Amino acid sequence: MANDEPEKLLTHYVGGAWVAPLEPRHHTIVNPTDGTPAGTLVLGGPKDVDRAVAAAVAAWPAFAGWSRSERLDLLRGIRDETARRLGDLAAAISADIGAPMTMARTMQADAGVGHMDGFIAALERQPERETIPGDDVLVREPVGPAALITPWNWPVNQIVLKVGAALAAGCTAVLKPSEFAPRTSVLYMDILAAAGVPPGVVNMIQGDGETGAALSRHPQIAMISFTGSTRAGRDIMCAAAEGIRRVALELGGKSPNLVFADCGDALEARVRSSVAECFLNTGQSCDAPTRMLVERAIYEQVVEIAADAARNTRLGNPAEEGDHLGPIVNERQFRRVRDLIETGIEEGARLVAGGPEMPKGFNHGFWVRPTVFADVTPSMTLWREEVFGPVLAITPFETEADAIALGNDTVYGLAAYVQTGDPARAERVALALRAGAVHVNGQSMEYGTPFGGYRQSGIGREGGIWGIEEFQEIKTIHAP
Repeated sequence: MANDEPEKLLTHYVGGAWVAPLEPRHHTIVNPTDGTPAGTLVLGGPKDVDRAVAAAVAAWPAFAGWSRSERLDLLRGIRDETARRLGDLAAAISADIGAPMTMARTMQADAGVGHMDGFIAALERQPERETIPGDDVLVREPVGPAALITPWNWPVNQIVLKVGAALAAGCTAVLKPSEFAPRTSVLYMDILAAAGVPPGVVNMIQGDGETGAALSRHPQIAMISFTGSTRAGRDIMCAAAEGIRRVALELGGKSPNLVFADCGDALEARVRSSVAECFLNTGQSCDAPTRMLVERAIYEQVVEIAADAARNTRLGNPAEEGDHLGPIVNERQFRRVRDLIETGIEEGARLVAGGPEMPKGFNHGFWVRPTVFADVTPSMTLWREEVFGPVLAITPFETEADAIALGNDTVYGLAAYVQTGDPARAERVALALRAGAVHVNGQSMEYGTPFGGYRQSGIGREGGIWGIEEFQEIKTIHAP
């Protein structure tokens, strides 16, 4: 990391410069690996928000007038600078949230390049003007200065999905990243500056929920793009309602993973891969397949495979390369995950791997044992609540219709997963599941495809042309 990082953590990025806070509050940065203090971060207040919004408002008229070719050149420059700093980004992510170095580089940091590639390709093919029925003309315009509020769990991924889309559309922005991933956001501001983003086009206020609330209520903000909990998303919607401002929300999930007996010889591989997907990023992903629904004929076999996969999942130092898991991000989340594991036991779920105790050899920091419960029922807390830790709940089903009904039995609808050897069933079930994305037999999502969900998983989509459109207004011109 840069030698000036500690100083930048005590400032905000406004108008193309690192500036001292107007209303300083402070937050202690904690190392999730051992729980020790690792620095100090300044948190912004309403006056800091006002200053940053003023910079975005002042920069917007000129930036909104940039041509598509100019915006494409800017995006390409950001993409190339991100690729050059990939190692630095991985180190920052690992230090911030405890992501193991291999995963931090090949998945977390790489998203900064991949999503920007998706936006570049989308902007290249999006028409600037269209003739629609009646010989009227349709044009797309930037919505205006935007508030971008991002979480800690995939910090670069979420920052780029918002910043990249805003810049592609011609919007200026104020970014409020999570206080639990401050090094990553500082580094990304340096990347934007090095790539030639003009002063005031992207500003950043470090802060917490209080800062985000002030930003989302600001009358000069035209749009709010938020990723985080469903509870916080409700607050954002209420804050935006007073000014009837546009809101894009990517919220929580409790994604089902339907495992059918017709997987045949691929069953074990599909189950082990599903467990790994659930535990990826130490289970701290909103679209993780945390509810495994298994056809009764193979239920006990799958339970044992999943339990064995969990018992053989390694924990290790996030600063080291490898396929191990790191710690939970902070003490509050650590305690919540352990409490939910204990609740699962108290409510009668069958614990087949892991548990609430600290992992052997990990006496400090926020470490959780990879945990699997069987016989989880829809009345249990583990069925309903997003754990956001390495915890898998397994439930049997009798028929395909039963599986679909159980899969849809949630207030969320971000993602769903299907494991089957029957392509017709895969299509049929995927269409019946109420989710924004359905992954069949381990197929991942490519950069540039839309990401978002149904119901309480949010409003709108991120990524590619759909992400850009969230930041655009549609105007029709009716002329003789």
